Amino acid sequence: MTAETTTETAAPAPTASPASAEAPPKKPAKARKTSFTQALNGALDLAMERYPEMFLIGEDIAEMGGDFGVTRKLLAKYGPERVRDTPLSEAAIVGTCVGAAMVGMRPVAEIMFADFLGECYDQIVNNAAKVHYMFDGQFTAPLVIRTACGGGFGGGPHHSQSVEGWFLNVPGIVIAAPSNPADAKGLLLASIASDDPVLFLEHKALYRARGEVPEGWHTVELGKAAVARAGADVTVVASMRMVPMALAAAAAADDDGISTEVIDLRTVKPYDAETVLASARKTGRVVVANEAPRTGGLGAELSARIHEECFAELAGPVVRVDGLDTPIPFSVPLEQEILPGEDDIAAAIRAAYRGGAR
Repeated sequence: MTAETTTETAAPAPTASPASAEAPPKKPAKARKTSFTQALNGALDLAMERYPEMFLIGEDIAEMGGDFGVTRKLLAKYGPERVRDTPLSEAAIVGTCVGAAMVGMRPVAEIMFADFLGECYDQIVNNAAKVHYMFDGQFTAPLVIRTACGGGFGGGPHHSQSVEGWFLNVPGIVIAAPSNPADAKGLLLASIASDDPVLFLEHKALYRARGEVPEGWHTVELGKAAVARAGADVTVVASMRMVPMALAAAAAADDDGISTEVIDLRTVKPYDAETVLASARKTGRVVVANEAPRTGGLGAELSARIHEECFAELAGPVVRVDGLDTPIPFSVPLEQEILPGEDDIAAAIRAAYRGGAR
C-alpha cells in the first residue's frame, strides 16, 4: 500500500558543518501493531501534547472514555478543562466548537453516532463550513467532528447509517474516512492540524481492526488517495469498511485470472480525482463500492465523474455496489441483505471485467 505520510523524529546532533557533510539517510519510522481505536487514542494524546489550545468535548468522553473507548485515559492526563463531558445536545456541542475555533481554540468534538449529526446539521453546514467565506478569511474554524458511522451490528435505523452523502455538496468542509489503523492516526493528526473544519468518519466495524501504525507524529495528507492494491484489469474505488472487503474480493478475483487494483479514497471530500481517474484509464473497467444507499451518494458522484472524464478509455460502464434505498433494520439477516458485502464486490469485479452490468 502506498501512502503520502510524514513522520517527525528527533534529528541527530551534527558532527560536521552542512557544507562538508552529507545529510544522513532518514530512518524509517518505527511501527507497532495496534488497533484502530488505539491508533485514534494515540493521535489524540499526541495532538493534546502539541496543541495547548486543543480540547475534547462530547457525550460520555471523559469518565467513560467514549462509547468505543477512543478517549480513554485522556481525562486523567489532561484534566476536565480539556476533556469535557456534555449534556445530550449535539447542537450545543458543535455550536460550542465553532465559537471556540473562531477565537483561537482547536476543538475536537465527538458525536456518539453519525446518525445524530442531523441534530447539529445547521451548526456544521451554515456555521462551520461558511466561517472562512463569510468573514473573508478573518476567521477560520479549525475544528474536528469525530463520529462513528456504518452498519453491520443490528443497531437499527438510528445507529447504523453511512452519512457522507449528507455533506458531499456542502462547500467548506473536509470529510476524512480511514480504512485502517495507520491511516486513522495519520488522517486524524492531519485533520487536527488543518485550519478547515473536518468531519472525521470512523466505521464501527473497523474499531477492532489491527495493523502496523508508525510511532510518533505521523500524518496522512488530506485529499490524497492510496493505491491499496495494484492491478491491471479492474479498478475498485472504495473507502472505510469497503476497502478491506474490496481487498478480499480482489484476492478472490485472482483465482479467475482478474488482476484488480483497489483505490482507498481516505478522504471522500475532497476526493483524489487524479488518482481515481488515472487508475480508471489504466484498467478501463471500474467498480465503485459504497455502503450508503445508492441514490444521491458518493457512488453516484464517482460514477458520474469517471464516465464524464474517462468515457473513451472505458471498456464498459462503471459498476456500482451500494446499499439499498431503505432504512436499516434491527434484524441482522435483513441488514446483511441491505448492506453490500465482499461477495457483492467480487460479483461486480467479474461483471466489470466482462464489460457489463451485473
